[in-house]
Amino acid sequence: MASARSIIVSLALALLPCSLAWAQDDQATPPPPASGEPNTSEASLSDNPPISAIDQLNLEPHSAPESYLVPGLHFSESIESNVANSPNGSGITPVTRALGSLTLQKVWKTDEVAMDYIGGVADYANSNIGLEQLQQFDIDNRVSWRRGQLALRDSFSYLPEGNFGFGAYGGGGAYNAGFGGLGTGLLGAGAFGAQSNAFLGGNGLGVSLGLVPRITNLGLVDVIQDLTPKSSVTFIAGYGLVHFYGSLVVENPLAGPLQENLNFIGSSEYTGQVAYDRQLNPRNQVAVSYGYQYFNFSTAGTAFHSQVVQLMYGHRISGRMDFLISAGPQVTSINQQECTIPTIPASSCAEFGAPVTAVGVTNLGAAGRVTLRYKFPRTSLAASYQRYDTNGSGIFAGAETNIAQVDLTRPLSRIWDLFADAGYSENSELQVPGTTVNATSFSYEYAGIGLHRQFGRSLRGFISYQFNNLSFNTACPAGTACSNLSHNQVGSIGLDWTPRPIRLD
Repeated sequence: MASARSIIVSLALALLPCSLAWAQDDQATPPPPASGEPNTSEASLSDNPPISAIDQLNLEPHSAPESYLVPGLHFSESIESNVANSPNGSGITPVTRALGSLTLQKVWKTDEVAMDYIGGVADYANSNIGLEQLQQFDIDNRVSWRRGQLALRDSFSYLPEGNFGFGAYGGGGAYNAGFGGLGTGLLGAGAFGAQSNAFLGGNGLGVSLGLVPRITNLGLVDVIQDLTPKSSVTFIAGYGLVHFYGSLVVENPLAGPLQENLNFIGSSEYTGQVAYDRQLNPRNQVAVSYGYQYFNFSTAGTAFHSQVVQLMYGHRISGRMDFLISAGPQVTSINQQECTIPTIPASSCAEFGAPVTAVGVTNLGAAGRVTLRYKFPRTSLAASYQRYDTNGSGIFAGAETNIAQVDLTRPLSRIWDLFADAGYSENSELQVPGTTVNATSFSYEYAGIGLHRQFGRSLRGFISYQFNNLSFNTACPAGTACSNLSHNQVGSIGLDWTPRPIRLD
């Protein structure tokens, strides 16, 4: 029987040829503009954001900015295996989710603000879990002037799981079919909608090991300033944090009821980036950027910083395609404390009367990302690959992370839509102190598929399935005799009520 990883990889690779096959059913490439139509070469950088900026090209039809308010109610019922996402876990558990949402966008002459809120509860039919809160709030405030823009953004969440794969919502399909579709304005095209940049905030890429509530927050300030009609500079600064409430309880099947508490590693991250962009022509841009990251962890004596220089190239066709590739060297400098007694953590060194020494290590590696978004007349495809230093998802005190994701949507009829997604995250530890598990790397994969049906102007339903897999390269959590794998499957059915936007103008 094929392994879980091969199943995930096969599903992920299958999405790309499927999108190409479906594209054959779509209409042919639209003809070039007829004579007399506006020349896109005159488009300003505000219509075609710099490729080094947070914002992305909008592939949806352009419309005038509007002020509106959209409330929503969301209900789903799921059946999950290994609902606690623990190694060696098993069992089937029903999960009921009831949430409300509110999306606001307000537009003034030179100022725009957008907010998304999703909140409610998930009721796990398991005596050891019960009710869990789900809270998520995003805000994006922008001030524009003739040749530039200042944006203040913040994303906050309180969830029982990491949000890589959106397990807390019943899977990526459930999230994107219901809540994820709310950010149709500024948030849909900004840092908290269409884009996921691991360099600017790796805390948003946490994987799921156990149901342990956590707070994540990412704040960003970015400035775009046009120098000429074809060149600009961007400045980005950010601060992110992850804090865990509680620990993961793992049972040792060889010792009866014996349990082991695994404490996750909280972290904070400071990020900065400066870049110069040059528009070669209406469809091609290049850029060079310098970025800096500093990570600090809740485990004493564990911190590191990294510096990245990247060359970027972007190819864009308004309303249809957005392609970006960036790559460059990454220098990681680790400053950690170690006990002079081998195998003894620095935090416990004093108990043995041994001194603590400071150790500095510098690693040279490569970093970068590739993203592709393509909107066929009837099919939308988004694929990305990233390689950066991240916070280690609470499992490691820092990790070198490779992330790949694919999302595909296609309408089947006037009322039916098909959606599919897959993701892969591979994490290698950067420093040993503070490691939560007895392993040097772990990977997390998910793949999902589902259908979405419109029942009216305001009501729609969905059905979805997602498979998740977490695996460690050596053994399981320290001190246990469990499996080094954690499988989780979830099937969901739900309803989303979102009325027509309430105009605020």
